[in-house]
Amino acid sequence: MSHRPIALLAPLIFLSACLAHEGEHAHASHDDDNGLEYENKVSVRVERDTRIIESNGIPNHLAGKFPNRNNPHTIKPQSYAYRMPAKPAVSKKTTQLGMFPFGIAVNGVVFDPSANEFWNRDRNSGWQYEPFEIDGKLGLDASNAHVQPRGAYHYHGPPTGLINLLLDGERKPVLIGYAADGFPIYNDLGYADPDNAKSKVRKLKSSYRLKKGARPDGPGGKYDGTFVQDYEYVEGLGDLDECNGRAGVTPEYPDGTYYYVLTDHFPFVPRQFRGTPDESFIRRGGGGRPPRIEDVEERGPRDRGPDGRRPPPPRD
Repeated sequence: MSHRPIALLAPLIFLSACLAHEGEHAHASHDDDNGLEYENKVSVRVERDTRIIESNGIPNHLAGKFPNRNNPHTIKPQSYAYRMPAKPAVSKKTTQLGMFPFGIAVNGVVFDPSANEFWNRDRNSGWQYEPFEIDGKLGLDASNAHVQPRGAYHYHGPPTGLINLLLDGERKPVLIGYAADGFPIYNDLGYADPDNAKSKVRKLKSSYRLKKGARPDGPGGKYDGTFVQDYEYVEGLGDLDECNGRAGVTPEYPDGTYYYVLTDHFPFVPRQFRGTPDESFIRRGGGGRPPRIEDVEERGPRDRGPDGRRPPPPRD
């Protein structure tokens, strides 16, 4: 299997962060050395039962070099305004992610794990490529992120730079974002006893594994992780459920909550929701919000790559 582990301890420049709690405003700190000409701007507030996160999508940690050989796009500020339940509820049935963001990090960068790449370029084939098996074509940086055609920097996996910034040299669970259904998102460190904050902190593992044998149709060949459908969920195999989450206590939720976990093995970022995702995350012309004039204008001539040539049509 060609699958590569995600490096969660890459040597990056880390900055102090300001986490937003319910009812507060926050602006993540920034630094001129984040490799970008733009500053990180994000605010989090709660109005009645709704959490609202607004940001420009610029990371507050060192970003990779963009454009690069496999990603010809330039990072540009966005205008995100996402809404989600401040008091989310578990639904009777899970909801598949689809092709829209899973959630948004506390620094205002979105989690967008799915790749718009299908076998034979056929969306109806039933075989969707797994991004980390085609990462050489995606141009991901050390924080498992890259850039969409309109300049949106986004995470396909655990945001290394942000996680290390929040860990600040400690070994602990850290709140790194919120999912579209309102449930919090954490790194892969959690309490051995999910209901006891005094229990040992250890790495949490997903309950997915590669299927055995060969694919019955489509691309054929052995299940090797190239496609999302190469994996299967096995209850009890790891610490997490089919949504890559679990219920328990966390530093921010001492009375307990359901929460998602980002892992260094499939699914990396969850592909299912335990609750009901808010409609603000469904794409309507860009970034999970209604179309704007700016979005329409961005559909003009695309950015040119480092070689001066225009990139192929967007496929992510």
